Amino acid sequence: MQQEVQGPAESGEDLKKVREAILANVRSRMEGTGSLSDDEVLDLIDEAVLDAGRNLYFSLTAKLTLRKSVFAELRGLGILQSLLEDPEITEIMVNGTDPIFVEKGGQIQQLELRFESKAKLEDTIQQIVGRMNRSVNEANPIVDVRLQDGSRVSIVLAPVAIEGPIVTIRKFPAEGMTMEKLLRLGSITEEAAEFLGMAVRARYNIFISGGTGSGKTTFLNALSGYIEKDERIITIEDSAELQLRGIPNLVRLESRNANAEGNGAITIRSLIKTALRMRPNRIIVGEVRAEEAVDLLTALNTGHDGSLSTGHANSPVDALSRLETLVLMGSDIPLLAVRKQIASALELIVHLGRLRDRTRRVLEIVEVLHCEDGEIETNPLFVFQEEGEEGGRIIGRLKRTEHPLIQQAKLLRAGIHYEL
Repeated sequence: MQQEVQGPAESGEDLKKVREAILANVRSRMEGTGSLSDDEVLDLIDEAVLDAGRNLYFSLTAKLTLRKSVFAELRGLGILQSLLEDPEITEIMVNGTDPIFVEKGGQIQQLELRFESKAKLEDTIQQIVGRMNRSVNEANPIVDVRLQDGSRVSIVLAPVAIEGPIVTIRKFPAEGMTMEKLLRLGSITEEAAEFLGMAVRARYNIFISGGTGSGKTTFLNALSGYIEKDERIITIEDSAELQLRGIPNLVRLESRNANAEGNGAITIRSLIKTALRMRPNRIIVGEVRAEEAVDLLTALNTGHDGSLSTGHANSPVDALSRLETLVLMGSDIPLLAVRKQIASALELIVHLGRLRDRTRRVLEIVEVLHCEDGEIETNPLFVFQEEGEEGGRIIGRLKRTEHPLIQQAKLLRAGIHYEL
């Protein structure tokens, strides 16, 4: 009598055994065949599924599930593949062989899905880093890479990760973020978006600050939509995440870690210096997190107006303090000189945050003024004000303050007349 396998939810163990048999069958057929295309691999999987069906009956749904699962194991990323293909999932968190966590709709959820063994998880990790010609091992246990779709992957192995390999994948929308979408989501108001659009076109230097997961890179992508299409833009990132679209003259640079012998590293600092020799109209540094802040300020103070960057901070004032610290880490410059350089280089800070309802909002837009009496003065232009809560969602609005924009020279040179 034939046994029916309805699907993974109903007959998981049976389907698992069949899957392993099909996987072994396909791998044996692939040996010695050289490089196969995805279509050729799928043909081999279909043949193996038919072979398995001669001795054990299973439904069409189960066959399709097996086909997809085996292909994901051979050419994708195993059990992670279905999560990567889910457009509603924005973050994937793998903590060893424990159940996998995902962020979906702004909420973190625990799945029943998990890697069945540490060996399978390690195989998947090596598959991820191998595609980007990177390596990770006990001697070099931390690595950041990106997938072909632009998703950022952070990997930590033993002995740093005590409970087993840790994989965190930050996904990005396939279509990229626009200011129009942020307006629909309620992340920013039309008045603030209009002001920032004019500031970008007038070539103000803008720094985007916020905590982890506040949407800094996403907002930078949206803000870049205001850049004129005839400009030459150079982006510099630790791990390429930016999705600038519609800019023909775009150069993307990515840093590189040292190899196993400790050689061949290419830092953000060296890329900024290289970018200055490539005739950029604007330089966009994905994130400033170390001594490269020195070179960013140098670039901004040598005529490369209209540049954008991001950094971790709890507030606009904290963003300035962190920049001071990063510059002091990379140079032997007096604090007062550092503050004067920062005040001269930056003109606007856009601060983002995640509220307790998990929504991402623009919380402040602040003008950076001159350094007076050893302190950098700021001028708050927009501030988020909470007005209440309804159905678990915070009601509030980014409101314009009574403070006018003081530094309007760039707007006037760009032929933009705006009262703020």
